[in-house]
Amino acid sequence: MNQLDTSNPNHFKFSTEVLDFHILGGLSVFGLDRMRITLKVNTREDEFHALRHNIDLYNSNAVEKLVRKLAEYLEVGTSIIRRSLQELINHLEKYRIELLDKEEDEEAEAYLLSKKERRSAMDFLKSEKLLEKTNKQIGASGVIGEDNNRLLMYLIFTSRKMDNPLHCISFGSSGSGKTHLQSKVAELIPEEERLSLTSLSSNSFYYFKRNELKNKLILIEDLDGADDVLYPLRELQTKKKITKSVVQKGIGGQGKTKNLTVEGPVSVAGCTTQEKLYEDNSNRSFLLYIDESEAQDERIMNYQRAVSAGQVNYEDQDYAVNLLRNVQRLLKPVRVINTFAEHLMLPSAVFKPRRTNAHYLQFIEAITFYYQWQCHKQYDEQTGEEFIETSIEYIKQANTLIKSILLRKSDPLNGATRNYLERLKTYLAEKKDTVFTNQNIRKEMRIAETTLRRYHHLLVQEGYIKKRNDIKGNSFSYEIVDVDEYKNLEKQINEALDNCIKRIEGLDNMDNRKAS
Repeated sequence: MNQLDTSNPNHFKFSTEVLDFHILGGLSVFGLDRMRITLKVNTREDEFHALRHNIDLYNSNAVEKLVRKLAEYLEVGTSIIRRSLQELINHLEKYRIELLDKEEDEEAEAYLLSKKERRSAMDFLKSEKLLEKTNKQIGASGVIGEDNNRLLMYLIFTSRKMDNPLHCISFGSSGSGKTHLQSKVAELIPEEERLSLTSLSSNSFYYFKRNELKNKLILIEDLDGADDVLYPLRELQTKKKITKSVVQKGIGGQGKTKNLTVEGPVSVAGCTTQEKLYEDNSNRSFLLYIDESEAQDERIMNYQRAVSAGQVNYEDQDYAVNLLRNVQRLLKPVRVINTFAEHLMLPSAVFKPRRTNAHYLQFIEAITFYYQWQCHKQYDEQTGEEFIETSIEYIKQANTLIKSILLRKSDPLNGATRNYLERLKTYLAEKKDTVFTNQNIRKEMRIAETTLRRYHHLLVQEGYIKKRNDIKGNSFSYEIVDVDEYKNLEKQINEALDNCIKRIEGLDNMDNRKAS
């Protein structure tokens, strides 16, 4: 029996006793209702006398025309050509089905942990001070600095396995390392459970398989280049499902409407330099502001020097990466119940409290989920569903990590302007002054004039600084209105979170006394 040669995916070969067939450009596995190929046909006696033709082999009229054309051009009987083409079609159909089955098998194949890997990951998940050790391993994997952001990001990525995953957007100026941080932390998630995207069209999300994105981490390196997919992303985040109706040709060429549905939930992470442009997306996400301090610059440069000097142990980094990946593989979907949720109140200063409150509670659940191997498994008496409960200790850890997020959510200023204002306060404190001029600050802090004017315009509007007219001439200076306003806001948030802990600890003590 004649065989189809598919050793070259872009050039299939099929030969009979009389004819040679060449399929140029390979065969698409998408759209089983058609088989469009580019065909080159010649007799075995004369390979240079060949006919090239683009055709859908499932179009019987087109195939019949090709048979007659080949018979005339190659001077071969139509019955021989018709039988050869039918044999070729059968081989191509078989090959395409095998290819699709192979893809499904590869997708279904999960990474199997060895006994040693499983034991190491299990011991890690059952160890004391789990979050502290996790953060240490994240650092050992090659993430430099960003202690709070990297642990937050790792826990947000972990939440992809939950029914209500969390999302994050990293903000920072160009070259600040936001994409590097996201990609390095994402490496700690198993490859089969994450999807990194650099370029997307508006319809691309609708053509994933129905469950292909379910409980996956979706990474977008630059939100500035993904405007077209922000809407379906928001729908996936909120509704956990997107649907699009398309028209496809049915039998007889008639149009038929088909719904393309892709299901979540998914955890989405992205990076951008432009905070205001993505407000709809940022409302659904944790906002992580990259550390652009001089101390962080020094940490990164020291690491770069160590790499250049050959002082970095990559084996230790690989060990940390593989350990945390295996930890992720051991985490299984389980319901989390927070019995203290009714007593957890957000600080009154937080903007958009409804969504922020949901994020706060979901983050506590994410930490509890990460501690699942240290939690007592319980079962619903009516449904038999397994669940675990949040402890006060997990809430304390969540509060410690989320303070910076709530502080940003309570701040009327955007991240870049706030960072500038705090740098300005530090500089003026060193000078023991609260008054400054554009020229002086531009020179000392090395900020572009247009950027500086934009900052000052916004700060004047919001009442953080005020203009002072100088006695001589028409010049003016600025003065900071309240040096301690950010510290007071931070204190307010800390007190609100601490009061929550005191309240639930009091309730817990009362329950313990009643039980005894």
